[in-house]
Amino acid sequence: MSIPPEPAPVGASGTRIVGRALTCAVFVLAGLLFYVSAHAARGTDLRTDDSLLRLSDVIRQRSAQNQQAQAQLAELQDRAEQLTQQGSPADTARLDALQRASALEPLSGPGLTVTLNDAPPNATARIPGVPAPGVNDLVIHQQDIQAVVNALWRGGAEGIQVMDQRLISTSAVRCVGNTLLLQGRVYSPPYVIRAVGRTDGLRSAVETDPTIRNYLQYVQAYGLGWKVQESGELSMPGFSGTVDLRSVSGQ
Repeated sequence: MSIPPEPAPVGASGTRIVGRALTCAVFVLAGLLFYVSAHAARGTDLRTDDSLLRLSDVIRQRSAQNQQAQAQLAELQDRAEQLTQQGSPADTARLDALQRASALEPLSGPGLTVTLNDAPPNATARIPGVPAPGVNDLVIHQQDIQAVVNALWRGGAEGIQVMDQRLISTSAVRCVGNTLLLQGRVYSPPYVIRAVGRTDGLRSAVETDPTIRNYLQYVQAYGLGWKVQESGELSMPGFSGTVDLRSVSGQ
């Protein structure tokens, strides 16, 4: 009678199987990590961010350029100061005249103030034989304001201010309905126009202007507002807006 072989211990065989499985898992995980790292790097160094290096280079470059520009600005300012000091009295006077003409500096002196206003509500003709007024006869129009401004310039005004804004060479007086549009701001009557200059010349130019004379007929007929005041001392600020030329679509 033969004796069957003794079976191997179950515990030892199970331990070997588990060990081999763990070894395989470690190799698989290591391979997966290598793959993920290579895919993310795409041939670059993961510890170095090229974008950060490039940004740092740009910052250093801009900083150097700014320092150079500041040095050039300081040099130009010194040169301008030297030229100003070396200028003749005639050059200095011409520069002062250009600064006043630019309207960028405050201005003061004797002058004239002209105020225009709409007629009272429900105004009727004040002169016999004059027809009843229409709506447009009782309000201030763009040409009325422009006529006063033009007359003051012709009368020798050194500077003109309409409402609270100083006029410059590119200023345009526009009216939309019975409101004034000036340099991006809207105003309602009464409209106050101030000019610095010799008051006799300013007043003479206003009184002899044909457009203003026509307006004065409506003042007498329908009661439109008109007031002229002389001042021994008028002060107006310098122009504070942009001096860039701009085109308006459709105009």
